[in-house]
This record gives sequence, structure tokens and C-alpha cells, in this order.
Amino acid sequence: MAENLLDNITPEIIIQQTINLVEEKDYKNARTKIDYAYEKFKNENFIEGISICLSLISFLDYSENNTNYEKALSLLNDGAYMAKRANSDTALLINELVCGSINFSQNNKDVALIHYNNALKLTSKQDKYELSDTINTRIRQLQNNMDYSLPTKSDPLVSLVKISRSITALTDIDELLKVIAEETKNAIQADRCTVFLWDKDTDELWSKVALGIDSSKEIRFPADKGLAGYVVKTGEALNITDAYSDSRFNPEVDKKTGYKTKTILCMPIMNNNREIIGAFQVLNKIDGVFTKNDEDLLIAIGGSASIALENAQLFDKQLQMYHEQKLLFESFIDTLAMSIDARDKITAGHSIRVRMYSTLLAQEIGMDPKDISLLEKAATLHDIGKIGIRDSVLQKDGKLTDEEYKHIQEHVRITHNILNRIYMSQDFRIITEMACSHHEKWDGSGYYRHLKGEEITLGGRILAVADVFDAITSKRHYRDKMPIVNVIDILLKGSDSHFDPKLVDIFLSIPVNKIVEVFLSENNGHMKPNDEALLSKYGLIDIYKFGGYENKNAQEQNIFDLFNYYYTQKQDEKGV
Repeated sequence: MAENLLDNITPEIIIQQTINLVEEKDYKNARTKIDYAYEKFKNENFIEGISICLSLISFLDYSENNTNYEKALSLLNDGAYMAKRANSDTALLINELVCGSINFSQNNKDVALIHYNNALKLTSKQDKYELSDTINTRIRQLQNNMDYSLPTKSDPLVSLVKISRSITALTDIDELLKVIAEETKNAIQADRCTVFLWDKDTDELWSKVALGIDSSKEIRFPADKGLAGYVVKTGEALNITDAYSDSRFNPEVDKKTGYKTKTILCMPIMNNNREIIGAFQVLNKIDGVFTKNDEDLLIAIGGSASIALENAQLFDKQLQMYHEQKLLFESFIDTLAMSIDARDKITAGHSIRVRMYSTLLAQEIGMDPKDISLLEKAATLHDIGKIGIRDSVLQKDGKLTDEEYKHIQEHVRITHNILNRIYMSQDFRIITEMACSHHEKWDGSGYYRHLKGEEITLGGRILAVADVFDAITSKRHYRDKMPIVNVIDILLKGSDSHFDPKLVDIFLSIPVNKIVEVFLSENNGHMKPNDEALLSKYGLIDIYKFGGYENKNAQEQNIFDLFNYYYTQKQDEKGV
């Protein structure tokens, strides 16, 4: 039946399948195919095919049946003769490749290198079986004094290069562990590989990477337990050919997982100071047992891996330190803002709402997230200078006198002076600039520096819109919230004089459900889902238009009333 199947396959496909099986060391199936192909090619007098079959049969006899070296060479000579008769570069290429492989296996490395180089030259003429990668891999293995038992499909040297590249390409330690484990598994041709790191603070080994099993959960256990623990504590490498006959192996893990551990290669990972920082644990060599060459390769991988892992751990610590400093800085900012709220309860929450409006506007214009983060800090701190304003002025119930108005204007200069004394990086200097620019005006008539147009930083122009909008939509000592039509009218009239006109237009186009969310944030209120969906279709400019219509239709009246309901926060009427 097998012969009938092969009868329908072209000679090239039969040979390609055989070469693939040889590379996979599936000699039994390779022999079945090549024996059939040899008889087929003889009957058809296909000289090139006969030559290739003789070369491959010599390799299979040598590898599978332990045929002696001289007999293999004799059969190879027959294959070379037939290749020349056929004038086939392909047949000569395969003959030279097999000669190189048999000599490499015999440890005749100089002879093997000659044959591999001959084969490589022939690939430039004809390489229909795509053998150049295999030949180049074998040449690199020879040049680096590696063993013939290493695979060609997964080049260990390529794995070393990939791991080395990861040193500079990856900073996430979990991702780095995954790359190292995957490449180690491929290079050594094992079923599983786990890379454990030694947490000396807790004296534990841990890993989030256990290839072949669920790696979503962190593996963590005392550093004096298991084979990895033994290796970390003693510095001794373990190459176990039969796990169940070794007293140090714990079979309980296999019982729980259903996995059958056969061979184990476990080795410490050391840094440049020869300090142990972790361990490799490689399980079940795919073909046979782990060799001395596998041990040497794992040592080489460990050299690259240790640098990468230490760099990643250092970066992780720096990132954690930066995160802690960021939290400290943000809590400091919030504390400063709260000090103003404590001075005047009626304006409490103003800075938070200005931050929220500013963020909406910044997102709408497509501001970079990093710049938005700086803007948010500036919004939180924009009124910090009011800490230097007299209570009698800050909390006055009524219109300010000219002297009092001049006094309160000083809060911007005080804001600048306070923030300028806080040590910040160059990136954070913009926070001060934005915070003390929120009362500057587009036409130059603002305070305190009388900046004009784009002389005012973009963040300062955004804060100007957000600050005025919140001020006139919030309750004060001397007045209630201003009607929303009047609020929008002030923004429109101030466009191109007080405010950047482009920013006013964009602010008025923000979906009003987002604006309402800011209104409701003060009392932790919420919109009904249907109301939110409806309001999301309109901007403040639409609310302004609907409010100005004398003869609104039913839908326009409904939208206007719905917005005003949330704006005035009369939540008791609908039980929101």
C-alpha cells in the first residue's frame, strides 16, 4: 500500500521527504522511503536519483546500523561516481554533505569542513532541496568546536545570538525569561525548560516561565528544595540520565501533573562575579540523553543570560523606584491642592474639576499622553498660590474692590514662586510654566506676565478655558451657578481675546455626557445609561443653540432640559 502511495509522488518530493526525516533523525521511516525510491529510480534508470539514494543510504547505514566508516565511504564513492555520470550538481551537493556529516560524526573535523565547503559552493549552482542553511549550521558548529549531535534545524549559535540581542532589546523580566527559556529549549532540543531566579531576600527560587506547562502562575519555592535548589546552593551542575533512579529527584510533581520526567540537565546561572543568581532546569532530551556538548552550550547560554537577567532586574528596581517617587510626587501635589480646599470649602474641588476639563480638551486635540500627565499636574497646582492670599479676600461674599482684585491676582506669581522652588527634571519644568499661565489672555491683556497668543504655552491656554468654565459653572459665596447659555456665551465672546479660539471651538464640541460626568463627580453622581447615550451625541455648542431657540422642537427641548437637569444636579427629582 505504501508503494502505491509513493508511485504518485515525484522523485523530488520523495527525496525531500527523506532528507527531512534524516534531519529529524527518524531513520526508520527515512529508510523505508529511500529503499523504495532506489528501486524505483533503478527501474526508470534515473541516474541522478540513484546517486542521491546511494549517498543517503550510506548515511542511514552508518547512523542506523552502525556500519563501519570504510564501508560508508565505499558506498559514498559509488554515489559520487553516479553523480558525475548524471552531471548533476544536486547529486554532488548531497554526496558532499553526507561525506561531511559522516566525517563530522567520526570527529574528522578538518575533512568534514572540506566536504561542507564543497557542498556550500555547489548550492550557488543548484540548491533545490534548500540545504544551504543546514550546511552553514554544520560549518559554524565545526568552527566553534561543537558536537555533531546538535541539531541543524534549531541552530544553537542562532539561539545564543537571539539571547544576546535580548540583552539590549528586552527590559521586561518576564518576557526576557520566556525568550531565554524558549531559545534554550530549542538549542538543546529538550521538551521543557524553566529558568529560575534566586530571590536572596526571601531565599526562594521563582519563575513565571515554565515552558510546556501553565506559565500564567508564578512558581515559587524555598531555595533549598528540589534539584534547582540543590544546584543553586551547591553550584554543582546535574546531568541526570534517569530521573527516577536519582534520590534527589522528587516524583511528586510528576504525579500531580501527569508528566513523565526522564532526563534532567540542571545548571547554575552565574553573573560576571561568579555569583549564582539562578538556575536552568531542562527536562527530557528529545533524542537520547543530554551530552557534554549540551552542558557546554548551556554554560554559554548562561553567560549571556546572566547579563540580560541582571540588567532586567536592575531596570525593574529602577522602574519600581521611579514608580514610588512618582506616587510620592503625586501625593505631594494632591496634598498641596487640598491645602487650598481647606482654606475655602465653597471652592473645594475646583482644581480637580479643572484637571478633568483640561484632560478632556487635551485628549480631544490629540495631545501626547506624557504631556497630558504634565498638564494634569499643572491643573492640580494652578491655584496653589492662593495659599498666600488673605482669607478676607479669598472668602469674601461679594464683589472685590480694585485693591482686593489686585491682591488676588498675586496668586499666580506666588504659584510660580512656590513651584519654582520644587526640584524637578527639565520635563517637569513645564508644569510650573503651565500652572502660572492660566490667567494669561490670548490678546495679551492677562496677568501676570502679559503673554500673548502662542507665547502662552499650550497647557496654559487649555487651563485658561477649563479654569473659567469651572469657575462660572460652580457655586460661589456671592452667586449660584450661571445659566449654561450664559456660560457658553462668555466662552464664545472671549474667543480670540481671552481664549485661544481653536481651543474654544474644540471644547464646545466635546460630547456633553463627558462634561456632565465632571459635574457629577463632586457628589459621586451617575447618569442613567439611556441619558448618557443620548447626551453623547451632542456638544456644548448644540446645548447653546437649543437654549437660544425660541421655538424648540420636542427633541431639542428634551436634550436641553436633560442637560440642565444634570447641570443643576437636581438629583432628588428623578432619583439618580
